[in-house]
Amino acid sequence: MLYLTLRQYEYVVAVAEAGSVTEAAVRVGVSQPSLSVAISQVEARLGASIFTRRRGAPIEITPFGHRFVADARALLGQARALEQARSAPGPFVLGCFADIAPWVLAPALDVLRPDLEVAGEEARFAPLAEGLATGRLDLAISYDIGFGDEFAHRTLRRMRPVAFMSPRHPLAGRSGVGLAELLPYPLILFSEPESEGFMRRLFESLGQAPMVAQRVSSLELMRSLAAHGAGIGLSYSCPPGAQSYDGSPVVTVPITSPETEAEIKLIWSEHNQGDARITVAVDALSAQLWRAEGN
Repeated sequence: MLYLTLRQYEYVVAVAEAGSVTEAAVRVGVSQPSLSVAISQVEARLGASIFTRRRGAPIEITPFGHRFVADARALLGQARALEQARSAPGPFVLGCFADIAPWVLAPALDVLRPDLEVAGEEARFAPLAEGLATGRLDLAISYDIGFGDEFAHRTLRRMRPVAFMSPRHPLAGRSGVGLAELLPYPLILFSEPESEGFMRRLFESLGQAPMVAQRVSSLELMRSLAAHGAGIGLSYSCPPGAQSYDGSPVVTVPITSPETEAEIKLIWSEHNQGDARITVAVDALSAQLWRAEGN
């Protein structure tokens, strides 16, 4: 339990800075007797003298008092910063799901910069949700996976997944493939629980379980393994190009099953509904992002 109030800390600092109880009382707008009583109460609570007061002599600060006044001044500064946090917020922080961040985040920041001081951050599903819930992130661009009812959202785009595979794979020459057609083949899925769980539920809707050969944490490792014939990689993120990082050719085949469609959304905390910056960012990105990205 805290026994001293911020007002009492303010009284102590005022007396230290003024060097006089009389002058300090004028500065803080209380009577001299009230201020003297308040200082005595603080010293009694602390069990040590902050000031040395002698009749007819100026007030002096004790060695303990110097340390206490410095700490009290810092505490008051932190309290003022907390009060001003809403009126003077820091940069607007836009989070983006890591797999789509390389081709979405930079154009999104360009859209927002004319109106907001903005910073970007990439993360996986769980860190994005945690960042929005704790206020570390103001807004996120992500697939709507792993976000609860406490988040508001607006759809930006609908996507279907793609399958990455070796050019030697039997399905490599197809212009599209249904989800059920993947069941006989080993798959490469993301190791993140939210992502793998989402993919498994798609197969469960067919009454089947996928044959998982590999789990990966990055899109490029998925594409590299697929290029070398380790399995079919499934992802909603589809980078341009027909080579993996190691230079091996990789084929990208769209998944045509309608039930696989997922949405890329703008997601933010319901508690930030009144933040004018959220409104500005959501409206701007909804209107301009995909045009700015060139799609």
